[in-house]
Amino acid sequence: MSHGHGPRGTEGAHAGGRHRWRLAVAFGLVGAFFGVELVTGLVSGSLALLSDAGHMAADVVTLGAALVATRIATRADTTGRRTFGSYRAEVFATGLAVLLMLGVAVYIVVEALGRIGSPATVASGAMLVVGSIGLVVNVVSLLLLRGGSRESLNVKGAYLEVVADTVGSIGVIAAALMVRATGSTYWDTVVALAIAAFVAVRAVGLGGEVVAVLGQHAPSGMEPTAVLQALGEVPGVTEVHDLHVWTLTSGMDVATAHLVTSRADAGPEVLEAASRMLRERFHVAHATLQIETTDRSRCQGADW
Repeated sequence: MSHGHGPRGTEGAHAGGRHRWRLAVAFGLVGAFFGVELVTGLVSGSLALLSDAGHMAADVVTLGAALVATRIATRADTTGRRTFGSYRAEVFATGLAVLLMLGVAVYIVVEALGRIGSPATVASGAMLVVGSIGLVVNVVSLLLLRGGSRESLNVKGAYLEVVADTVGSIGVIAAALMVRATGSTYWDTVVALAIAAFVAVRAVGLGGEVVAVLGQHAPSGMEPTAVLQALGEVPGVTEVHDLHVWTLTSGMDVATAHLVTSRADAGPEVLEAASRMLRERFHVAHATLQIETTDRSRCQGADW
């Protein structure tokens, strides 16, 4: 059986840890703006502004949780019991982001329905100014987080939150212009509902990715049948069974498999070739391979 290298507890080895500084800067920007938007939303009476502030609040919590998660995920295990380290912390943080996004969407819808038949007074000027400032803050945060969103599910969750906020800021600006042009606060409610729908759709999509990781589904873009075929083509391998492939956390795909060979002395060669193939072709960060020979009466391994 191949030996493995446990989690090293270094930020450089973990996708989320490498981009922690991006999360920290975005957290500072979003947190500072949230207070301004919340106060202005309450004073102006704008539901669109309040809804965007609510989403900003979700951003603040999400970015904070992401920062904590990346720190936990990259720390060394001192207990000896977390054999895969704490890398899954970022996945749980992303799940929190999903729940917060859905909660904000529900809140917006409830508030919008409560305004039916009772028009509110909205200060469009304050909406326009704060919406514009929010757009600048979100664009800067997007540029910061974009670089790590392709590598880390945690950073991706924060990135999608800011994407939704950027759309929200654009919506606030549009609502302010429409209210100012028509004098009707109807547009404020319509934009708020549109923001809620957008946030909910993004949350459901990200939630699906979280479920796939926690459910130990095959990594996105990796077909188990293709891995089986590739392992079967390794010189010396006559059969492959008990293959399992899953994602431990962003950028860390894991695989286990039993490889059958007809020659007992071919084990080391088969092991080296199979491990190299998985690493180079499928980017599997950690593979545990059990070598068996055809003269064994039964598989020495899992019975499920």
